[in-house]
Amino acid sequence: MSGCTATEIATEPDATTAQPAEPAATTVIEYSSDFAPFTEEISGTSESIEMVPVPGGSFMMGNQHEVVVDDFWMGKYEITWNQYNLFANESIENIRRELWQVFYNVDIDADAAAYPTLTDEVLDVLREAEIPADVISTPSPAYGDLSLGMGSDGYPAINMTHYAAFMFTKWLTVKTGNFYRLPTEAEWEYACRAGANEYYTPTTNPDRYAWHRGNSNRSYARVGTKEPNAFGLYDMLGNVTEYTIDQFFEDYFDRLDGEPAVNPMFLPTELYPRAARGGSWMDFDDAASCLHRRGSSPAWKMNDPQLPKSMWWHTNAPFVGFRVIMPKDQPETVEEMEKYWIEAIQDYF
Repeated sequence: MSGCTATEIATEPDATTAQPAEPAATTVIEYSSDFAPFTEEISGTSESIEMVPVPGGSFMMGNQHEVVVDDFWMGKYEITWNQYNLFANESIENIRRELWQVFYNVDIDADAAAYPTLTDEVLDVLREAEIPADVISTPSPAYGDLSLGMGSDGYPAINMTHYAAFMFTKWLTVKTGNFYRLPTEAEWEYACRAGANEYYTPTTNPDRYAWHRGNSNRSYARVGTKEPNAFGLYDMLGNVTEYTIDQFFEDYFDRLDGEPAVNPMFLPTELYPRAARGGSWMDFDDAASCLHRRGSSPAWKMNDPQLPKSMWWHTNAPFVGFRVIMPKDQPETVEEMEKYWIEAIQDYF
């Protein structure tokens, strides 16, 4: 397991955008006292995640199929580097403990003060070491600045793999005691629409809601600097495109069961493609749509020289990030939770 080198050469996003419907009147949602916005504090840190309630209901997904989703909370903003690095940096401590155990046969917990912190020399050993993926379940160190110099404090985390986004939700669940996961495509689109058929169409002004190629000055922006939708969610249409939990299928709507389809979910069984939603700072403004979807591809790791390629980092996807959801109906057992946390698939593409 090893890190990868970041590069400023970015692959042009490959995406599919359906024709949007005429916008319906946007309605401000009122919440009940037991289903209200809250702030999730991440224990042992100064960071938190603001969560917004999304009352479930039915809608015409993609203007093709009636879909029903249950109640859930969704992150008000995309996950930032401030939050993601808590997860990534915790891996450094895990790695340090594992390396001392493997290479020096000592238990670092027995006398932590007696052993040095992780050094560049040990990092080099790590990058060349064959350490099983199931030993360390948080990201390996990456070469270079994966923000590509665009900023990190308050900016959306980018360039992670779909698997890494999954593992962040698992880490967050353990940290907080609340079950978190990525949204399904259906949940994401429902939250994006926020009670409207479409809150941006090419006939209106995308600059109100989205950072896109025409206004981004070739860089992403701090989260929450555009207008929110009626649910109070920011950057759904732009800044970074957002992973969902699903495998990407071109014929998604043909695969939906039932009329309406209830809580559709397509957990991944193949490495590529994985589904992401919304436009990004690299996309033209016609991608600033609740209907815009794309699938991940090997091109997102084009500049990763490793075989297998990193399971944690992309080298060529500075347009992709994610946000989290917390279902109102929480799983009652660990076994129920684990079905949402996929296994890693080695990348030899």
